[in-house]
Formats: sequence, C-alpha cells, structure tokens
Amino acid sequence: MDFAFASRLLTRLRRARPPTGDAEEDEAGEASPLAPTDSIAGRSVVTVIAIMTFLAALAAAAAILIATASAEWRSEAATEAIVQIRPAQGRDIESDLRIAADILQGTPGVREAQIYSKEESESLLAPWLGQGLDLSQLPVPRMIVVKLDPREKPDLSEIREALAGAVPSATFDDHRIVMARLGDMARAVVSAAALIFLLILGAMGVVVASATRAAVATNREIVDVLHIVGATDSFIAQEFQRRFLALGLRGAIIGAAAAIAFLMAAQALLRRWRTTAGGEQMESLFGDLSIGFAGYAVIVALAAGVALLTGWLSRRIVFRHLRGLG
Repeated sequence: MDFAFASRLLTRLRRARPPTGDAEEDEAGEASPLAPTDSIAGRSVVTVIAIMTFLAALAAAAAILIATASAEWRSEAATEAIVQIRPAQGRDIESDLRIAADILQGTPGVREAQIYSKEESESLLAPWLGQGLDLSQLPVPRMIVVKLDPREKPDLSEIREALAGAVPSATFDDHRIVMARLGDMARAVVSAAALIFLLILGAMGVVVASATRAAVATNREIVDVLHIVGATDSFIAQEFQRRFLALGLRGAIIGAAAAIAFLMAAQALLRRWRTTAGGEQMESLFGDLSIGFAGYAVIVALAAGVALLTGWLSRRIVFRHLRGLG
C-alpha cells in the first residue's frame, strides 16, 4: 500500500470522525491525524515525562556529586597521615616529638612533618570540651601532621616500626579505616541513587505504555479501516512512534532544562552561602555542587535517551496490540 495514500486516508478519517466536544483536541486532530501531540492527553504525557526526566537527572547528578566528592576525600586522605604522641611517664613529650619528626622527615616519600604546638593541639579539643578550659593538668596528646608524596609512596610498615622503636607512645594513622568507610558510604549512596534512577525510568515507561494503549484504543476504528485497505502494522506503529517520540523529546528537553537550571541555581546559592558555617560544611562535603561538563553531558544524554525510549516503547506496544487484534 502507498504510504502517502494511507496518510491522506488517515487525515480524511480523522476529519470525518464526530467532534469530541473539545475544540483544542479537534483542532489538534486535524493537524495530526493519529496520536496528536497537542491534545490534552498529549500535554499530560509531556508533563509526566518532564517531571520524570527532571527527577532522573537530579538522581544522576546526586550520584555524580557523591562519587566525585568521595574520590576527592580519599585522594586527600591518601596524601596525609597523623602521628599522635601521648604523654608517657618518664619521657619528655617535646623530645619525643622532635625524634618522631626527624624519623619522618628522613623517610623517602614523606614531604613534610609538621609538629602541632600544645596550643594548637588544645584548640582541636575545644569543639568537644569548650573554650577557656585549663588543659595543663590533662594528658593532652600531641600531633604531627605528615604530608605524603603521591608520586613516591613511603613504606608505612617501616615508618610504624621505626616510630615504635624510638617513641613507644607514638601512634601512626594513615586514615586507612576512614578511607574504607568513605568508600563504602559513597558506593551505598551511589547505588541508592542508581536504584532511584531506574525506578523513575520504570515509572515513566509505565506511563508511556498506558498512554500508548489509550491512544490505540481511541483510534481503534481508524486502525481497523487501515487494516482493511491494506496498511501494514509497521506503518501504523511508525505513526504512533513518530508522535510519541515528539512527546518524549518535548518532555525530556523541558525536564533536562529544569534540572540544569536547578543545579546552577543551587550552585549560585551555595556561593552566596559560603561565608557561613553551614555553607563551609556543605562545600567541604560536596564541593561547589558543580557536576562539570561531563555531568551536564550526562543529563543531555539522559534527555535523548528518554525521548528514544518513549518512541521505541510506543512502537513495541502498538506492534503487540496489533498482533493481538490479528
């Protein structure tokens, strides 16, 4: 059958149908003979797809932010270690600090060993013990912050053995446990975001499937006539696919644009809030909320994927429905 003839027949059949009572739907039906994109139902599908795309894009952005922040945390922790020296009876803690610092500075792969003064060590306890307390009678430990060279990793076991032999009260912490916990937490959050992302896509697929079945049911008489005059299932399915692809593309663009605007607004708000204590903590945890060019590219690819998924899913459903009609 000639597709041009079938298309003209579709237009005539649509115009020959009795009016629905909705002027917008009737007008949209004349412009678009099968599965109109500008009807009330079409706008509802666009709205749902836009909302789902917006939520899916935020879930993807959250996963990117958490994964990037976790990588930065672990990278910083991997280049820093702490030596804690506790006061011990019969030993001079100042001498122990100098001995430990000399051992560290003489170890290949150690860039710097900075001794924290007594006042600096006490200030670190202030958030927990409060300000203005006399800590002179308490066994406050002293610390040495060690900067490690990422290009030349030191032998940590050798450092521990050297410190244990020279300064028995010294403890070397390379943040290994903290890094492992950060990695586990980041993987759990990213997995949760990925699960939410898949659930959103699944819900959107259900909505598109329902809308496609409704469109086929609404145009049942046109589909029957097309079958009688020899139109193939492929031609009919292509008409639905083309219309739902347009709906999906429109909704995906709106949702992706809204998500990008939301992320940019959140980033600008964080910059203004940076001077406060809460803003500093937020920035230390998640950075400046920037997902970078790659993150925005992921959102654009997501929008394209949503549009293609909508068109492909509608075609599959129409094919299955037509086969059921025999």
